[in-house]
Formats: sequence, structure tokens, C-alpha cells
Amino acid sequence: MPAQKDRWFPSFSFLLFCASFIPMLGSTSVLQELSPQEYFSSLQAGRASLAYFSHNVSPGAQPFLEQIENSVEALQDYGISVVKVNCPKEDVSRYCGKENALRKAYLFRGNMLIREFPTDALFDVNSIVANVLFALLFNEVKYVETLTDLQNIENALKGRSNMVFVYVPATGTAEHRAVMEVAFVYGTVHQFVLTTEATLLKDTGDEPDASSARLLFCHCQQATDVAQPCRKTPLEQDLTVLNIHRHLKLMGAPLVTEVAEDPEKVSTVHLQLGLPLVFILSQKETYEADRRTAEFLAWQLLGKAGVALLSRDLVDLNVLLRSNVALKTPDEGVPIKYLVLEDTDEVITLVEDKSKVEQIQEDEDEEDEDEKENDNQDVQDDQVVEAVSRDKKRELPLEQILTLTEETFHSAMLKAAQTVVLFYASWEAVSLAVLQSYAEVADHLKELGKTQDYVVTDDENQPYRIRGVQGVLLSRVNCWDWPGVCTTENVTQFPTIKIYKKGEQPLMYNGMLGTEELTSFIMLSRVSCPLKLMTIDEAEGYLRGELPSELSSYHHTSVLGVFSTAMSKAKEAFIEAGSILSGHVTMGMYFEDDALALSRKYAVSPPALLLARSGDRSVEGIALSKESAQDIVQMIRYRLLDTFPEITVQNLPHYLQLRKPFLILFSDGDIGQLESKEMLKLAKGIPQQAFVPCWLNLKNTPVGHGVLKAYFATVPSLPVLVWVNLHAGGQVFKFPPEQSVTETNILSWLEKLKAGLEIPSSTLSEEDWKPPLPAYDFLQMMDTTAPEFTLRASYRHGDGQEQQQPEGSEEKATVREETPEEAGVKAEKVQSPGRDLRGTAPRLAGREKQAKRHSEL
Repeated sequence: MPAQKDRWFPSFSFLLFCASFIPMLGSTSVLQELSPQEYFSSLQAGRASLAYFSHNVSPGAQPFLEQIENSVEALQDYGISVVKVNCPKEDVSRYCGKENALRKAYLFRGNMLIREFPTDALFDVNSIVANVLFALLFNEVKYVETLTDLQNIENALKGRSNMVFVYVPATGTAEHRAVMEVAFVYGTVHQFVLTTEATLLKDTGDEPDASSARLLFCHCQQATDVAQPCRKTPLEQDLTVLNIHRHLKLMGAPLVTEVAEDPEKVSTVHLQLGLPLVFILSQKETYEADRRTAEFLAWQLLGKAGVALLSRDLVDLNVLLRSNVALKTPDEGVPIKYLVLEDTDEVITLVEDKSKVEQIQEDEDEEDEDEKENDNQDVQDDQVVEAVSRDKKRELPLEQILTLTEETFHSAMLKAAQTVVLFYASWEAVSLAVLQSYAEVADHLKELGKTQDYVVTDDENQPYRIRGVQGVLLSRVNCWDWPGVCTTENVTQFPTIKIYKKGEQPLMYNGMLGTEELTSFIMLSRVSCPLKLMTIDEAEGYLRGELPSELSSYHHTSVLGVFSTAMSKAKEAFIEAGSILSGHVTMGMYFEDDALALSRKYAVSPPALLLARSGDRSVEGIALSKESAQDIVQMIRYRLLDTFPEITVQNLPHYLQLRKPFLILFSDGDIGQLESKEMLKLAKGIPQQAFVPCWLNLKNTPVGHGVLKAYFATVPSLPVLVWVNLHAGGQVFKFPPEQSVTETNILSWLEKLKAGLEIPSSTLSEEDWKPPLPAYDFLQMMDTTAPEFTLRASYRHGDGQEQQQPEGSEEKATVREETPEEAGVKAEKVQSPGRDLRGTAPRLAGREKQAKRHSEL
């Protein structure tokens, strides 16, 4: 922690230091004139002052006094006062009595004399500021004349601290002043060493023009052995305050930054200071070698560019696999350039000569033009397709998932109390991605519950065993192989997941297709919805969350419907609502004679809903004013939403369904307690569903960066409060950053929005978001390659009768030359009757590239 504070201190102090140069309204730079008695009585302990004693001003001393007066403001920035002391004629004290004393200026700290300066050494403002600070920073800035003195300081610092070695041709120059001003800020972090000996500069191995000032940053902290020399990084620019500060900031940055996020979102001190950032693209197998390469390159580019190590294993990059270097410039709006380079010398040349970037890219573009043209035709610009393509050689663990066919589908529905079926297409990317999640669900369920062996039959009626979870059987149907099953089960899109229970209508899943969401749906759907409770004790236990232990991690809120025995219509609506919400929420139902007593305990009368959130001991009572199933579903869904939610990719659809404006607080991490308290108070006080107050954590949901860029072109300073109505006009309003986020300020601002007194920051486009490439028309592909597809349907074993052709069909009259491939297809159909559609994906995809079946993925 102390090291971290030391790193921050220079930056903060430097900001204060720069701010001190801003002219203050009403400030003056008038030289104070005091008598000796007044001056010495005004001295304060620890405070520095520069004094010039004089009986009367001679013409020769006038230029000096002018420079002293000009330096007043500059020295005041460092807490140093400047005073002209008027000596009485009769005063013969130390400072007023001698003629030599009157030709000097004196630097005091408190009432202690620090240094005497001959007036001819203080010839301008630069010399005055430089010499005064040099005298005060005696410990922070060491002056050396010999190589031995320099080596002794360097050896003492090794393994402890870094050194800033500076050569100036003479003291009192502008360069000397700049070094002293920076040392005033960084002196507690680095050891500054100053010399005016040109021979000493040559002894260090650096041989520049002796008439020019020079600064070397010596990396002594990394030299753990006394015999090991300190690496030196020169400052290539002129010695000014800003250039020196910038150089020290770069020297304090990490040598190599390891990156595990989208390079477009990466920001380092190098980019902030206007330097490029070089990414070395690495992978797990070559990490150690890439790390060494990155460190070597970082030393070569130190002070010129930053170097980052970007792992392909942690970040999905949509770039060529052979790309090994990326260059990000500080210019806003310029995309990252991905390149293929041979060695580190090319990278260094790339940084030093910007024109080389365009030349290298042009060469690569010519090489890849044909390859890219082919890729654009065969690869959709979609993350799901990319992910499936990347994992196509990974064999999925599908042993716990039963494969169903036309012959085995109906019998499998009778094997378990609950059968989950994934309907998918083996050629469709999203289906294959969900199939991976589905396999992970099987593993999760196996860990949660007791296993059970199910005896099932294959499509040849041969029995075999499959191990699943007690009461739950996971299965899958490839609709490409068995379209008849999918048509019968009313499957119109891929993928589709349904849960079949004996004697009940199948339950279709319409939530997120991730592993956790699917597992939660399957587990919650095992409980009857609604669960009929027989006694008040059972109802109270239900509200306390007394459910089977395996459901504890998926249960969040209990919803209990309370009805009197005569409320048949309301009960039927509640039961229908339960069938709609099954798998998403746990619902109970109590309609015994003492229902009135239960409901009154929570200050409501039947029909009513009682909501008990897990972790919250209170129970919320809600009267049912509307008794239709859809109204009950809508009410429950709304009540289950958080009052002030954190928006994520998973829950955003639930809040978008409300079709209300959003009041979003974007933050880079958790929001402060004050903002959270004020926003929660606002959320609880607004009329029901007036708008959605929420917040978004950019660390948990990085896509928020893209949202803010769409709103404001660049990401504003965070936190930022935004009002956006996606469903009416798309106008985006930004809460005034100078106002604090309080309920009163927000409500006042919203009133101005309502009155039309605020100007929107931007207006979102009403254009539809479409993919950059058209989707494949699979039906057209099937019709073109196999026209009989639309005329024939698969049928079961034993069916010897072919289906009749539709009237008016001209298939018999159509005469065309049959290709060898078509002949092979027909031959296969003859040999395997009833399976004319099975496994035809490779044949129908045709030509050079064939669609992969799930077993090959």
C-alpha cells in the first residue's frame, strides 16, 4: 500500500503544481518592502523566504531588483516569500552593515539562514527559481562532480529506488529550473542527481552535445546486485517541465501490461500521453517465449510506446490466426491494426516510422484479398457461428443425453416423470451452441440429484441403458434427420426446448439459453405450479422457503395465491397463470376455509397474492383486482422484478418488456452508498411502472461501454445518469454532471424533461439492426439440390405404401439429365426405405464445403 501511495503522490502533486500556474483573480506580484525588525519578526518556522537587504537602490542594482520582483509569483507557488528589506543608515548589523552583504540575497527557512547568493548569480527569473529550489532541495537533488560520487549514489540506490541523472551546461538556466520544479514534486519518489561536468556525462556512456542539457532515467530499483549496472533511458525531448513529467510518468508505468479484454477498450498511460500501444498476440503454448519477447521489446521502446501482452485464449479476436502484432494509436476513431511481422526490429521501425504501418497493411491486404473474399461468402459475421467453428473439433460429452428418432420419441416420453427434449438442427450454429450448454446441464443435474439408469431402445428396437438424473431424462431430436417428429410437436424454430410430463401439456422454455438458466428452469419445473397446500402450517412453511434442498439455489421468491372456496373463477385463472410461469417461479395455492385468516395476517383479503423473497423475512400482500390469467402473470412478473436492479445481459429482456423509459446510472464498479440510497428512494416513490430506475456496472457488463459510445460517441466520465426512451423517439438525456445524484435533483430534472426544457444529448436511430451478410436460404438450397424433398415425407419401418403425389405435379413429365451424385442419393433411398431425409445435410450442402453433423463437431 505505501508503494501505491508513492505512485499516486507525484501525479496528484503535479496537478496541484500545474494548477498553481493558473492566474488567480486579483493576485498580485508586488515585491514586499519591510524594515529589518518587521522582516525578522514575520519569519515563520519551516517557511522559506528570499530577502535582499539595501540602504538605497543604486542604478547598478536596479536590474536585479526588477528580476527579483518578476520572480515573486513563481516562488510564491512553492510557498517561498520574496522581500526587499530597507536598512536604516545607522544600522550596522550583519546584513545591513557591510558593503559586501548588500550585494547578496539571503535564503532563510524560518529564522535559519540556508544560503547566500551573490546578486550576479540571480540574473533572471529562471536563475532565481532554479537556485532557490536547488538550495531548498538539498537532500532531494544531489550535486556530483566526479564519477566516483555518482557511482556511490547509484550503488546505494540499487534494489531500493530509481535515479534521475541530469546534466546541465550551467546552473541557473531554464533547463535547470525545469528540473528543480519537477524535483519539487518527484523528489520523494526518485533520487535526483545533478552535474555540470560534461566529462562526467561522457563517463556514463552517453555522448551528446555538451552544450545541450541531458536527462537519463536510471532503473536502479531493478538492479538487485551491486555489480549489475542500472539501465538508463534518456529523455529525447527538450528539458521542460511537461516533458520531464511525461517521461517520469512513462518510466513509472508497468513494463509490460497483460491484457484479458477487448483491445479496443484498453487504455494505458502511454495512450493517455499520446504514445502508441503495441500488442504482442500470445497463446497458452507460447506464453513464456512471448512474455520474454514483450519484455525485450518494451525495453527497446521505453519512452516511445507501450507494450501489452494479449492472450488469444482469454479474448476472442476476429482476426487472422497468423497475425502476431497489433498497433493501437492514441488517435480517436482509428481502428487497431493487426499485422504479421518477422522480428522485433520491424516493430521498432513500425513505431518510429508511421508510414511503415500503411505499407505493411497494403502488402498483407494483397495477400489476403482472395482468401477474405471466399470467407465472406461462407462465414456469417456472428459470434455464435465463430464460437461453433472454433470448437468444431471438440467432442461433446453427450452420453447422458438420449438421442430420439421417430420410432423412439413417444416411448421415451413414458420412461421418466419428466423428459426434457432439445429440438435442434445439426447445420444451424445456434443449435450447436445450445447443444454444448445442454451437455453442461446434464453434468450439473448429475451433481445435484441421484442418478438413475433408464432402459431405452434405439431405432432398431435394441435395448440399451442410459444414465440420467432421478425423475429427469434429457433427450434430443435432430430435426434435420427427423422432420416428421418436429412437425408433429409443432416445432417451428431452432433450437426449441420442451419439457414433457405424463398426462400434461408440454412446457416450452422461452428464456436465456445458457447453462445456468436452463438448469434452473428444469429444476423449478419439477415442482407443481401452482403447488396446492392443504393447511395453514404448510402455507406458512412454503412462505418461509421450505422446499426440497436441491431447489434452494434456484428458488428466489415464493408466490402464494390465497382464495376462498367460492372463488372458482379466480382459482382457475391462477392455475392457468401457474402453467405459464412453471419453471420460472415457484407458486403455491391455498383455498381452504381458513384462507381469510391467513390473508388478513398480511393485511389483505382474498383473492390475494403473498410474495416472500428469499433472504427477506417480510411477506408482501397484494390484492388481486383483476382475475384473468394474463393479468395475474403480468402482475407476478412485475412484482418479481427488483425495485432498483442492476441491468445485465440476462435480465435486460425482462425490463424491456415493460416498454417504459429507462433511468440508468452507469458506473465503473459498484455504485456508492449515497447514490444507491437516493436512487432506491426515488424508485420506491415513483408511480407504478412510470419508468425503470436501474444501474449498470461496466465491469460486470462490459457491453455498457458500447452502449455509452452509441449514446455519446465517447464514454463520458463515470458515474453518469442517463434517461433514454427506447420505445418512443429514442432520445437520450444526460443528467447534469455538476449536480449531485439525489432524489430531489433527479425529480427536478425529470420535470424539465417532461416540460421539454432539456436538449437531448443524442437521438438513437430507428433503423433495424441487420447482419452485414444475408442469411442462408436453406429451403432454397434443399429445393434446388433435391426437389423431391418437398414431395416426400419420411415414414416408419414397415410402411410399404408411398405417399401420393399432389395433383398437377409435373415431376413425371420433367425430363433432365441425372448427375452421378443424384443417382447415388436415389440408390441409397432404395436400399434404406423410409430414411430418404436422414443424414442428407452433407449432400444438400453440396459442392466443396459440406455442413457438419453434430457427431463431427
